[in-house]
Amino acid sequence: MAALSKSLEDLLSIVEDENPKHVGLIMDGNGRWAAARGLSRSEGHAAGLESFRRILNSSRDLGVPILTVYAFSTENWARPSHEVSAIMELFVDYLQKYRHEFLEQDCRFVVSGRREALNPQIQQLISLAESETKNCKGRLLNLAVSYGGREELIDAVQAIARQVKKGEIEPESIDAVAISEQLYSGYLPDPDLIIRTSGEHRLSGFLLWQSAYSELIFEETFWPDFTPEILKTCLDRYKRRERRFGKVLDIT
Repeated sequence: MAALSKSLEDLLSIVEDENPKHVGLIMDGNGRWAAARGLSRSEGHAAGLESFRRILNSSRDLGVPILTVYAFSTENWARPSHEVSAIMELFVDYLQKYRHEFLEQDCRFVVSGRREALNPQIQQLISLAESETKNCKGRLLNLAVSYGGREELIDAVQAIARQVKKGEIEPESIDAVAISEQLYSGYLPDPDLIIRTSGEHRLSGFLLWQSAYSELIFEETFWPDFTPEILKTCLDRYKRRERRFGKVLDIT
């Protein structure tokens, strides 16, 4: 973890101050995009994967060093089994065919979520991609899979409770840093900007702890139609915002 933190420090040190260092993406609207075109939801998810690949490539050119993408939530397991199976097949296909792109782009790949819920093949492919890219320092992709913000907090609290039970820490020493360190991606800075597509105005459990002071942008576009140009527009909107983090700016 320390080595990852050092590589992140080096990466973030070259980001221009006005640019977001960490962007979160809630990729929403695949099913509605497909329905509007008389296609199956599975076809919508396949189109969404291609959009994700385009955005991942363009985010490099737009200077985004860390990208966290909400790919599959814990609640998504409740969807029809055939749809879940189709999404899992897309994960397998993507990691088998395209993980070489991570190395080509010097992109470190990590996953956040309860990966034990995933089938063994996907777990193996995730571990392989994480291992292959562990020395990449150009940027970082954090894929939120089988992820839920409440579940993340539950797992963090349970981990801290075990530390208290063993006498490793005192309850009074538990603070925001201690909680952050137990999150799935506690080594990452909080997201500066979170973008959700499809016109929905909610986070749906995405990075609940980390998003306390994130700037939020809600785009009407369905995810398969989300283009690098729209991403650039969102980044430009972010740069025009005034971030105060609860403080009052000096007006003297």
